[in-house]
Amino acid sequence: MLIKYLCLYGIFAQKSKIMAKLTVYGTPLSTYVRTVRLLLEEASVDYTLKEIDIFTGENQSPEYLAKNPFGKVPTLEIDAEVVYETPAITDYLNTVFANQQFSPSEPLLQARMRQIITIIDNYFYPSAIGTIVIQRLIVPIRGGQPDEDKIKNAVAPAQKAIQAIEAIAVSSPYLLGSQLSIADFYLIPIFIYLVQTPEYEVITAHTPKLRTWWEQAQQLESVKKICA
Repeated sequence: MLIKYLCLYGIFAQKSKIMAKLTVYGTPLSTYVRTVRLLLEEASVDYTLKEIDIFTGENQSPEYLAKNPFGKVPTLEIDAEVVYETPAITDYLNTVFANQQFSPSEPLLQARMRQIITIIDNYFYPSAIGTIVIQRLIVPIRGGQPDEDKIKNAVAPAQKAIQAIEAIAVSSPYLLGSQLSIADFYLIPIFIYLVQTPEYEVITAHTPKLRTWWEQAQQLESVKKICA
């Protein structure tokens, strides 16, 4: 009976994968948009990317706010349904289209995955992307001068966050072992930008596992395609 159920579930999942019309709304440069797209690429799911330019305020247009009242990216549209917030999107996609492939089956590793994601959201992203990357990469592009004090003050919080991830990561070769997980999809886009700053060396100086992880992760074809 269990085998029959699993077979039926597999057939249903495959049909859903083929029949569903998926649209990802967001800025291609956004780390969170890239998180969702990496999962979709690794799951071999067809989707359409609808660019929403956060730099020109397109995310605050009435049309977009009708889909996501907070004006953030990404937003996922599945046929007539809309899902926003990256954790909700990745959980949904992983369940419906990837048969939980990107979530460990072992409860402790599941908890570790959610730990890493939460550390990234609450502690690493704000300092690494919200301050260091913005000041080093975005501000100069717009003709401004980086705020060195802001950058200096962001280094210690970024170090603390990445060292916390280092302490619980397996990194053999991926964050939680031999299989990619949603946690990898969260961290990869941040490293893509952080390595372009001089602060990367200081921040990751005491995270050898994550340096090794990064050497492997950046070779993935999905990463080359989405984060080039």
